[in-house]
Amino acid sequence: MGLIDRSAIEAAEGLIRPYIRRTPVLSVTGADFGLGEFPLSLKLEFMQHSGSFKCRGAFMNLLSRDVPKAGVVAASGGNHGAAVAYAAKTLGVPAKIFVPSVSSPAKIARIKQYGADLVVGGDRYADALAASETWEAQSGAMSVHAFDQPETIIGQGTVGVELEQAIPNLDTVLVSIGGGGLISGIAAWFGDRVKVVGVEPVGAPTMTAAREAGGPVDAEAGSIAADSLAPEQVGENVYTIAEQFVDEVVLVEDDAIRAAQDTLWEKARVVAEPGAANAFAALTSDAYQPATDENVAVVLSGANTTAVDFDS
Repeated sequence: MGLIDRSAIEAAEGLIRPYIRRTPVLSVTGADFGLGEFPLSLKLEFMQHSGSFKCRGAFMNLLSRDVPKAGVVAASGGNHGAAVAYAAKTLGVPAKIFVPSVSSPAKIARIKQYGADLVVGGDRYADALAASETWEAQSGAMSVHAFDQPETIIGQGTVGVELEQAIPNLDTVLVSIGGGGLISGIAAWFGDRVKVVGVEPVGAPTMTAAREAGGPVDAEAGSIAADSLAPEQVGENVYTIAEQFVDEVVLVEDDAIRAAQDTLWEKARVVAEPGAANAFAALTSDAYQPATDENVAVVLSGANTTAVDFDS
């Protein structure tokens, strides 16, 4: 795999297009949420296959790399595992997925639904990653990294392609950061043409810690969004792209994330998991305050949650 740039992302878009959805954009205004009159778009990426943006990177890995007979292995907080399991099922490839105990029941159920061999163990993503690396060495399976594999980043960058096509006059995009695969892919697509703002929970400030230290370092791994936004640190590839093209990173409290979930449901009947509502919380908590005429998009990255239970 060569450079992580616009040409690579454009090529990826063509390769994975038959397997992914072009997710809709909901055009609203800040005033709809009591935030002011600025133009606002919600990229409903939770409507993607497997319930999050992650299947873009999963399909990019499986379609562009030589998959061995042993299949693929992935470590995940939940969404990446579900995406790899879905892509593997679609393409007829064996998959073994490792997730930590913090993974939500909704995400575990998704992985099981797609027929992957699932192992739940350890407290955090780092524990699942270590277990997956052991299995990779034993089995010869191909590892599909959740965020720092070049193919993963390039695949996630196709969200940026769709955003630009849907919102040609876009000024700013707000993106949640966990390991950073999504924001680095989007930033690599837009470069300097659109302002890219990362949003992290106070309890899982991976990119903030990296920027303060001058490179990826271990950070706290708490927060209600820990199952999707709390690896120990961002990746090296992610950090390099973010330093060049991510304009700003802001932090939000867990209470703000919960409130953002409630607001999205009450005002737009949109269900978002904490890791997705995290990006929207930057607006509702004033961590990021747009100008009056600033055209803002928020990527709502996943909805694998039991926050709305229609069986109850």
